[in-house]
Amino acid sequence: MTNKFQQFWEKPTNAKPIIIIGAGDIVNDAHMPAYKKAGFSVTGVFDIDEAKAIKLAEKWGINKIYTSISEASASGQEHIYDVAVPPSVMVKVLEQLPDNVAVLIQKPMGECLEQAKEIQDVCHRKNLTAAINFQLRFSPMMLAIRDAINSGVLGDVLDIDLNINISTPWESFPFLKKMERVEVGVHSIHYFDLIRSLVGNPDGVFVRSLADPRAAEFAQTRTSAILDYGEKLRVTLSINHNHGFDPKFQDASFRVEGSKGCMKAKIGVLMNYPNGEPDELWLCKEQEPWQQIELEGSWFPDAFIGTMSNLQRFDSGEDDTLLTSVGDAIQTMSLIEACFISMKVPSVPLSLT
Repeated sequence: MTNKFQQFWEKPTNAKPIIIIGAGDIVNDAHMPAYKKAGFSVTGVFDIDEAKAIKLAEKWGINKIYTSISEASASGQEHIYDVAVPPSVMVKVLEQLPDNVAVLIQKPMGECLEQAKEIQDVCHRKNLTAAINFQLRFSPMMLAIRDAINSGVLGDVLDIDLNINISTPWESFPFLKKMERVEVGVHSIHYFDLIRSLVGNPDGVFVRSLADPRAAEFAQTRTSAILDYGEKLRVTLSINHNHGFDPKFQDASFRVEGSKGCMKAKIGVLMNYPNGEPDELWLCKEQEPWQQIELEGSWFPDAFIGTMSNLQRFDSGEDDTLLTSVGDAIQTMSLIEACFISMKVPSVPLSLT
């Protein structure tokens, strides 16, 4: 291990108990393992499908199964509300929560910028301390990269490159078949949010997101994007979810190169999905060979501890900044909206003479 970088967000001194609204797969696979690992108390759960709520409660030892959101809301400010429902019904659910409470809202912040604005409006009107669960920022590897950038280890950031070339089992996500915005709006939104959290908002974007005959029922499964940060910083994303060949050359990597050093992360959860592989992080500084940074956790489930910890600490006054507040997250949604507008802009034709 060459350097010790921040890998975890400090947990709250006195964590409030959590009530979960929505008992889908992401809660079972990520939220609950994270909260158990962190020692957070989940005291109740509600889902419109009571069987899902019962199954989650039995597996994780949750004492209370609520029969309605109104019943779940009766605890008021004594609890943190973790709302993991589809974006199309998020406003309806938020309206039923009590005013003046802290809420962690499942990403994305709506299916489009218009829905994001509606979510922001209801949060402001009800005075909700609300964060969007853009949790990749809080994974150990990305917190370490953030720390390296902020501490000057990498120098001036000059180049950021994301390369995803994997085989995603799209049959595991049948609900995506109905959506017009799939790859960028549901998957790569994580990377766009991560990048702007590290280097700020770009001036603009150039994007093409495409369908693929190997996943013909889904609107898009491949994306190429350039984020325009002017003449100094180059940022590119190349994403293909349909590389169903021998896994030898599958790749899920994120590289940040600066004037003094470079870091490269392997996003292990995407490899051999859903089994995954360990995350990796490597650092190369001037005149030194590549050295591996020892990681003490992974994107799943550790990043989900980070988003909840930041919300709890901000709610109690221990943190000055709520990193994924609705005010910050709507900027990510604006970037995503710009991506979809860019897809409709024609390319420059060749001027052949």
